[in-house]
Amino acid sequence: MPPALRARLPAALAAALTVAAGLTVRAVAGGWFGAYAGDALYTVLVHALIVFVRPPVTPVRAALGALAFSWAVELAQLTPVPAALSETSVVARLVLGSTFGAGDLVAYAAGAALAATAHTLLVRGRGRGQRRGHRPGRAGVPS
Repeated sequence: MPPALRARLPAALAAALTVAAGLTVRAVAGGWFGAYAGDALYTVLVHALIVFVRPPVTPVRAALGALAFSWAVELAQLTPVPAALSETSVVARLVLGSTFGAGDLVAYAAGAALAATAHTLLVRGRGRGQRRGHRPGRAGVPS
């Protein structure tokens, strides 16, 4: 597998799983829990997309970037632009939303913390497998 693909594959998988989780939560939970879980997962998705575009990014930088993007989108909802765009496009509604909610800012922060934690654990797990002459995919076989 080409190195570029190998570096981006986990992020692409994380993005797909995050979308599936968001759709499932929305369909099953609904209400305030579904709304805030969806907001948190929105930030997790942005984190995964940042890692997909720039694989060597650190977990904290990716999380801060995802949080900044999510907050910027939410704060933009204080203007009429996202609502107007959301009326004309389903994609705009999914990406930009339409109305500001202060609680959403907290949910985005929770999503960023969740993404940073998961990303850190994955990076540490990969690093552990590469030490002492071991190669990923060949556990226990010296190189």
